[in-house]
Amino acid sequence: MDKFYHSVRLDPELCKGCINCIKRCPTQAIRVRNRKAQINSKFCIDCGECIRVCPHHAKLALYDPLDSLQHYDYTVALPAPSLYSQFNNLDDVNIVLNGLILMGFDDVFEVSAAAEMVSEATREYIAANYSGTPFISTACPSVVRLIRVKFPNLISNLLPLKPPIEVAAQMAVKKAMEQTGLPREKIGIFFISPCPSKVTYVKSPLGTDRSEVDRVLAIKDVYPQLISYMQTVDPKAPDMSESGKIGVDWGRRSGEAGGLFTESYLAADGIENVIRVLEDMEDQKFSNLKFVELNACNGGCVGGVLTVENPYVAEVKLKWLHKYMPVSKSHLDEEARGCVKWTEPVEFEPVFNLGNTLTESFSRFNQVERICKKLPGLDCGSCGAPTCKALAEDIVRGEADEKDCIYYLRENLHKLTEEVTIMADYLIDGENFGDEAVYVLRECVHKIADEMSRLEKNTRRTGDDLKQSDWEADGRRAVQNLE
Repeated sequence: MDKFYHSVRLDPELCKGCINCIKRCPTQAIRVRNRKAQINSKFCIDCGECIRVCPHHAKLALYDPLDSLQHYDYTVALPAPSLYSQFNNLDDVNIVLNGLILMGFDDVFEVSAAAEMVSEATREYIAANYSGTPFISTACPSVVRLIRVKFPNLISNLLPLKPPIEVAAQMAVKKAMEQTGLPREKIGIFFISPCPSKVTYVKSPLGTDRSEVDRVLAIKDVYPQLISYMQTVDPKAPDMSESGKIGVDWGRRSGEAGGLFTESYLAADGIENVIRVLEDMEDQKFSNLKFVELNACNGGCVGGVLTVENPYVAEVKLKWLHKYMPVSKSHLDEEARGCVKWTEPVEFEPVFNLGNTLTESFSRFNQVERICKKLPGLDCGSCGAPTCKALAEDIVRGEADEKDCIYYLRENLHKLTEEVTIMADYLIDGENFGDEAVYVLRECVHKIADEMSRLEKNTRRTGDDLKQSDWEADGRRAVQNLE
């Protein structure tokens, strides 16, 4: 399976070449080349931030359509806890669960129920293994992937437990096969996801060799149909819920940590805040912490880009809902114990290294430093890279050129025009340089025209009022005058 599979994709037809995405990408995985964005699959962690900020809707998430239910004889829905936060005045999750049955699913297995089991397993694991350094939650796939490629020293801090989505899928498969007698391939396990990160996890999981989830649906696709079916649910419909406050709270920030019954934790949400926390953890700035909960989306899973509700409103709705719920309904039994632990290690993937060896990386790092001194340090993004340092790294890798920087180009133009002016003064003063001087002067003018053309191409990204046709015409006229 492709270790760099991604659910976040780019639609080149819709991309306008603006720089909103490159400025907000937390791993600097996006570049703008030839007026189109490009996503580096090695750097991308599928956080969905580019989807959130793209004004042209050129970034999108791949997931499965609703009609994929028809591909299986028996289907099980795995609703994420954040699904409950999308509805107004919801005081009973059974309305949602029974609505999913009316919608076409044969059974439902709550991810929030699996979350309560993982919470219990986490409490046990921390109690048995805590040695002074905090464990990092592995529930958010984007965070795990970020640590995997950028924070190798923190891999040992990862909690070696599967996320609730996987635990729920494994238990749902076993239950469905026992109840129906059907073979595995005829049973479809459908996760209803708030974010593209979970889609990527299903296709290319970490901590296990394969996921038991067969398809991933987006909350925003399920919501319109589900809400209509919820209105027709019989008040006497059976109680299908197997989770309480602890499980449902996993849908919002600090919800996972709240289920550990300890104050010795840190919770951060939003990918930029997550990176700051991880950097501080590398610097060993935290003490007396047992657990760190990190969510790439603002507000936690309720802030995923595949949801429909404002994340802050959704968080309030989730808090309101759990007032009517017991603390917990699901507990860690022997069956669940066999599902929760990692079966595969998570290994460092050095995608950000400048070279294949330490010597090569050090040499290229020095090159980057030298190039950075030539660049203005404005981090304007007009070159198509998010920062001057990123451009310097691209140059060292052979993926860009110093002339991609408009300020570098302008400096070159100033030097060329000064040379042309000096030579023109000599010619006007009657100095006898012959045809050679005219030839050199003509070449300089050609260079100026080429540089202006390239400068205009780059400045289009910044909105400068520059017109390539005018520049090229001026260059041609100058050459013709010399001829």
